[in-house]
Amino acid sequence: MSYFTELGLAEPILRALEAKGYNDPTPIQRQAIPALLEGRDLLGIAQTGTGKTAAFSLPSLHRLAANPKPRTPRGCRMLVLSPTRELAAQIADNMVGYAKYLNLSVQTVFGGVPVGKQISALGRGTDILVATPGRLLDLIEQRALVLDHVEIFVLDEADQMMDLGFIKPLTRIAGLLPKQRQSLFFSATMPNEIAQLGKRFISDPVKVEVAPQSTTAEKVAQYVTHVDQKEKQALLTISLKKGLESGDIESCLVFTRTKHGADRVVKHLIAAGIEAAAIHGNKSQAQRTRALDGFRAGRVPVLVATDIAARGIDVPGVSAVFNFELPNVPEQYVHRIGRTARAGRGGMAISYCAGDEKTYLRDIVRLTGVQPIAAPLPANFLEQAARLPKPSAKQLGAEHSEDNRNGGSNRRNRQAEARNRGPRRHPDVAVRPKGARPAPANAEGTARSGEARPAGRQNDGRNRNRNRRRGGGRPHAAQA
Repeated sequence: MSYFTELGLAEPILRALEAKGYNDPTPIQRQAIPALLEGRDLLGIAQTGTGKTAAFSLPSLHRLAANPKPRTPRGCRMLVLSPTRELAAQIADNMVGYAKYLNLSVQTVFGGVPVGKQISALGRGTDILVATPGRLLDLIEQRALVLDHVEIFVLDEADQMMDLGFIKPLTRIAGLLPKQRQSLFFSATMPNEIAQLGKRFISDPVKVEVAPQSTTAEKVAQYVTHVDQKEKQALLTISLKKGLESGDIESCLVFTRTKHGADRVVKHLIAAGIEAAAIHGNKSQAQRTRALDGFRAGRVPVLVATDIAARGIDVPGVSAVFNFELPNVPEQYVHRIGRTARAGRGGMAISYCAGDEKTYLRDIVRLTGVQPIAAPLPANFLEQAARLPKPSAKQLGAEHSEDNRNGGSNRRNRQAEARNRGPRRHPDVAVRPKGARPAPANAEGTARSGEARPAGRQNDGRNRNRNRRRGGGRPHAAQA
């Protein structure tokens, strides 16, 4: 008899777990599932890759199946919020597997894809909805979705939600949810601002912490190479060619800080004969899905990503993570290297540290308590680097052409997300409500609210021109 059987989970759920080969629970599953079966709210602190999805999915599916209800048009009984499209799709796929033998529907909504089909599907209602905050609010504003019937609410990866600027959307969503509900709040780190956010969603929760906050996976061997920024590409290419050819690296993730940086890395790797793909916010959803599918299937052994993918990729076979550029937020390092050494396997994380990134490295060491092992440059590095092929001008130009082709749709998606997040402005600048008249001017001719403009400044240009026409020209230093 397995642990899951002892818990008394519904037979169809046990059958699905048996088909997946689940026998032994992870620590967070062992601690969280009994409390959730009792209907308690939960505050879960755990590293990525520790089995959180099953920890909240299994007891939630058991509860929904034990109390069947007809689907409400435009409504859902369980809402799961995720910070990224990839993570939302991953959660939904797992839940579909767990609910394989249950009469429960699972739908996913996120940006980057046409909203029409999502509106049509939601019209019939669903049992479980997995969503990103921006698209969720977009659907609510279009009256395609209501949250009045939510019985279970899950907020996953709360700290990344904060990093991505979703605090205002989350506050709005909290006000739309029924007060009587079960709420689950998960985060890999728990700084004060995250804890304050949690208080808006959960009350008297059971707290589950399966690893010290901000710790890295134990089975990840961590290395750092100090190298000039301009030499990083050659070092990465040489390291990957050697690792892939020897079999030491089966598949790996490479993290950059910028989208264009990710594209440049891919162009250089492809020129050197290494199959690679990029995934970041400028890619269309179809491109991101294609890149991820190729990576999961093993057709593309190297995936280059920005931090958007740090928590949305669950591929057990990732044997290495390369930090091409160190993150300026140390917590992101924990999430990046958590993509390897999953499901009890080992892995390695290799970071390239340029001179201007030493501060980032110190912050990472201070946060994690782990000093990465210093790894020297390969023997004859400069000679090997000089022999590497370079991408052609045509290949490098294709990157910009691709951005231009996708620019319209990506721009519209970003604008929609920006509308949902609200205006970004300096906190000291007042914003005039829609339809309100401008504030009256004061004696100096400036608005009473917002940043004041020096008196008479608007006439400076005309006065200077008038002086020049009169022959005054610019004043001498003595006159000034």
